[in-house]
Amino acid sequence: LQFLNWLEMADEALFQFLHSEIIQYVNSAEPGESENGRCVSKLENMGFRVGQGLIERFTKDTPRFKDELDVMKFICKDFWTSVFKKQIDNLRTNHQGIYVLQDNKFHLLTQLSAGKQYLEHAPKFLAFTCGLVRGALSNLGVKSIVTAEVSVMPACKEQILCKNIKS
Repeated sequence: LQFLNWLEMADEALFQFLHSEIIQYVNSAEPGESENGRCVSKLENMGFRVGQGLIERFTKDTPRFKDELDVMKFICKDFWTSVFKKQIDNLRTNHQGIYVLQDNKFHLLTQLSAGKQYLEHAPKFLAFTCGLVRGALSNLGVKSIVTAEVSVMPACKEQILCKNIKS
C-alpha cells in the first residue's frame, strides 16, 4: 500500500514537472509571443489533443451518456480524478449550457507562490488544462469554449460554455 501511494505521488510529481517544462519550452521557443497570447494558444491546443486521446481511453468501457449534464459529471468526477488525482470541488450550472467547475486547490497552481504577483502567470498554467477539458468534451460530442480564471491562488474556476451535444 505504501508503494502504491509513493507511485501515485511520483506520477503526480512527474506530471507537474512535465507540465512546467512544456510551459517553459513554449515560452522560450518563441520569445516575445507570450505577450500576445500565441503561447497560451499553443498550450491550449496541446491540451486539446491530449484530452481527446485520454477521454477515448477513459470511456472505452463506459455506457453512452444520457445528456450534457452526465458528461459534465463524468468530467468532474472520473476524468478530473484520473488526471489530477482529485475530484472537482464544485460544479455549478445554469441549465442553459454554462457550467462552472471549481477546484479549490488546483495542483498545477500550487507550484506558484500564493502571492498576487504570480496571478499574471496563471493563464499559462491553466491553458493546457482548458484544452484538456475542451478536447475531452469534443470527443464526447460536446462543442465548447473553456476559459479559466484565478482570483486567489491556488484555486481556479473553469467556465465551460457548451454549444450542443451529438445525438
